[in-house]
Amino acid sequence: MGKIKQKKPKKKKTAGDYLLLAVLVIAVGVFLFAGGNLLRIYLEYKKGVDEYKAIEEMAVKERDPDEEQEGDGADGEVQPPISVDFQALKKVNEDVIGWIYVEALGLSYPVVKGDDNSYYLHRTYEKTYNFAGTIFIDYENSPDWNDCNTIVYGHNMKNGTMFGQLKKYVQEDAYAKSHYFWILTPEKNYRYEIFSAYTTAVNSNTYTLFKGPGKEFDEYVKDMKKNSEIKTEDVELDMRDHIVTLSTCTGNDATRFVVQGKRLDRE
Repeated sequence: MGKIKQKKPKKKKTAGDYLLLAVLVIAVGVFLFAGGNLLRIYLEYKKGVDEYKAIEEMAVKERDPDEEQEGDGADGEVQPPISVDFQALKKVNEDVIGWIYVEALGLSYPVVKGDDNSYYLHRTYEKTYNFAGTIFIDYENSPDWNDCNTIVYGHNMKNGTMFGQLKKYVQEDAYAKSHYFWILTPEKNYRYEIFSAYTTAVNSNTYTLFKGPGKEFDEYVKDMKKNSEIKTEDVELDMRDHIVTLSTCTGNDATRFVVQGKRLDRE
């Protein structure tokens, strides 16, 4: 008769075992939470991209490349590479005041003006909540783009949408590809020549608005040109100019990145 094997007594779980199990459970929970957040962010990004793509397809038409040349307009002026149907845009949102097209980046979006600088921070052109928001001008600016300094805000999105590509002016020398950007409006199209691109403090005098031309603005534009982190052409600037300041965040709450352009038609 063989020996009867005795069952080994179960090993009692120690405090270390429970601690290890707790750490494992927490790690799984953190992984699932992070994965859920990444999925939510991806879906929100995609929703914003899809909406603006649909708006662009609805309202924007590219011009024939053969027509994009100096002096092809009725008045001998350079014409923009795109045309915009503002009637269609206004049916979606009456706050539209223009369309921005940055040649070197292929950046192309509607521009709105709200009652404050908060409403469109996280609302799309169709006014639905989305972190991407909408490109908008400062609420204190005139919607006709005739202020001395019109400030245009847009998010620095990680997927490169909105103003997420502006940093290429210092990181990848986008300026070498083109010195210009366009603001198209229901009344007229304006071409701007870039004269400065740089990082600045969130409360710097870059964000100064002016009641009208004068010595203060004359000094301002010359100072802004000196701020540039890239070498630009010798653009002449004076108090009669109209400039646009494109502004986006940097990932640092204390700073912003800006690109500034002078309107070539001073009227």
